[in-house]
Amino acid sequence: MKNRVLILGGQGRIGAGVARDLVSHTSMQVVITGRTKKTGPAFAEQLGPRASFMALDLADRSRLEAAIADTDLVIHCTGPFHHRDGTVLKTCIERRVDYLDVSDYRDYTIAALALREQAEAAGVTAIVNSGIFPGISNSMVRQAAEQLDKPEAIHLSYVVQGSGGAGVTVMRTTFLGLKRPFKAWIGGEWQEVKPYTGRQTVQFSQGPGSVYWFDMPESYTLTKTFPVHTVVTKFGVDPDFYNQLTWMAAHWFPDELMHNPETIEFLSQVSHQMTSVTDSFSGIGVRIRAEVLGLKDGQSARRTALLTHENTTAACGIGTGSLAELMLTGEVHKPGVWTVDEALPTPLFEKAMASRGIQILFE
Repeated sequence: MKNRVLILGGQGRIGAGVARDLVSHTSMQVVITGRTKKTGPAFAEQLGPRASFMALDLADRSRLEAAIADTDLVIHCTGPFHHRDGTVLKTCIERRVDYLDVSDYRDYTIAALALREQAEAAGVTAIVNSGIFPGISNSMVRQAAEQLDKPEAIHLSYVVQGSGGAGVTVMRTTFLGLKRPFKAWIGGEWQEVKPYTGRQTVQFSQGPGSVYWFDMPESYTLTKTFPVHTVVTKFGVDPDFYNQLTWMAAHWFPDELMHNPETIEFLSQVSHQMTSVTDSFSGIGVRIRAEVLGLKDGQSARRTALLTHENTTAACGIGTGSLAELMLTGEVHKPGVWTVDEALPTPLFEKAMASRGIQILFE
């Protein structure tokens, strides 16, 4: 069993969630990093004797390479991944160290998957897009699809309550996702879709929620895993007035304004401050609906997986932490670069969710 984990960005909200999961459910040695000693040392002390902090700037290549070489698994949590290249993954391949990330950006994902042959030749298992969505949601799709003889269409819907317990980085990711139209696989062809259009009310396990088209890496990757003619990825926020504000930013703000980094930062900071107030009554949970349409015994059929969790960030930590545990114990060993749905067999996914008390319902 390998037992040393390096969490890049471990003092951020998402990275901290992953660290908590690993310390709670495994016996691994966890090293968390951050560019400064802002909160990291105190957080590592809070986690206990198996955790430590390392000051590390990803721009410092020599220190990054040394840190990666001294570990068994690197977990990359330093988003937004719109601003990341493949340096960390490439270094892991060169140093023959396994890799896991929480990336959620299509272009980054495509570039990472292009390194599959290099990772396979090096014997490195690298998995991208872990967490809650993408991540657990991908495995929910696989669960549902395997119950059909022939999956034909996938519809994914996500609703986050308030901030989801996440930090300002997630807000930046949301607003960056409004900057340009994206390609969606609809009816067997790629069609251009504008973010935050196509409002739809869908039923989750704890009531309805409103969702909109949003660019997710799984809108691309699931078309490669499953022979389907349609993949829909929609996202929304509860309370609904945040959806209205985001819709206005996507449709009313001039393109040149939304392409300005200062605008993105301003909107992100304002949104984070607003949700810090409204989280007290909205909650910070997440709802996922993964619906797969297809054929079963020659008849049209539908399988729908539903998940509800009270804390979005904690759920993300569970999705990544449980997969990291399976990689470190050798239960998931698949040299190459893969998405979660490609790398994680359903029985292992179900085992991992059960170990963390996550219940997935089917209808």
